[in-house]
Amino acid sequence: MKLQSVELRVADVAKTAEFFEKVWGLTPVGSAKLRGTAGLPYLIGLEQGKPSIRSITFCGTRAEVGKEREVKGPDGETYRFVVETPVAPLAAERDRPIQLSHVVLNSADADAAERFAIETLGFKVSDRTRHMNFVRCNRTHHCISYARAGISTLNHIAFEVESIDAVMRGIGRMRDAGFAPVWGPGRHGPGNNVFGYFVGPHGGVIEYTAEVEELDEDYKVGGPEDWKWPAGRTDQWGVSSRDNERIAAAERAYPWS
Repeated sequence: MKLQSVELRVADVAKTAEFFEKVWGLTPVGSAKLRGTAGLPYLIGLEQGKPSIRSITFCGTRAEVGKEREVKGPDGETYRFVVETPVAPLAAERDRPIQLSHVVLNSADADAAERFAIETLGFKVSDRTRHMNFVRCNRTHHCISYARAGISTLNHIAFEVESIDAVMRGIGRMRDAGFAPVWGPGRHGPGNNVFGYFVGPHGGVIEYTAEVEELDEDYKVGGPEDWKWPAGRTDQWGVSSRDNERIAAAERAYPWS
């Protein structure tokens, strides 16, 4: 099973789609969906309306998915499970997103959200920090993370690119387009992935990421004591700054609908 897409309601579909195509690097599929280079039908689905997150979609074989369905989680979140409909992959390009890496959700109760993901959705826990619980649906370290936020909103959407260089070039390209990073470049602890975060013109947080860790079955689940940084650091490298004010506002812009 794999993470396929996120469905959003946005204030301006045309403007958001134009950004994701011309700046972020996705390819339009019709007027309101955009795909990456992997053989998935789309990564982002858009519809007009008050900004909100509609659903997170996972795909897999019939044996993995079972009956196609929608499931409501404890934060009011909607998970969709569909049988994978492969499409021809696009030619790989060094700076275009491949697929979604993960989605982070702000949660009113991250532990309850994690239990639901494990017991109802069949996912596995990877790590827990003071701020987040990370779960996976395959070998990739996390497909969903639940942030201890006291609210139920979209935290951010992460797009996988091919390498650390692609993340860095993406940061440069976004700067050229007038979008300074709100966090990054850096390398996370859980998942070990390289990152660069931005607030898009639609008002939500989006991330370029690469080198996400793949786990074996014997991976030992880490706890808060395993993931601590020295004072003043927010990642392994300790070289990036974080615009907490802009991030906090953007993380509240997309409640569940």
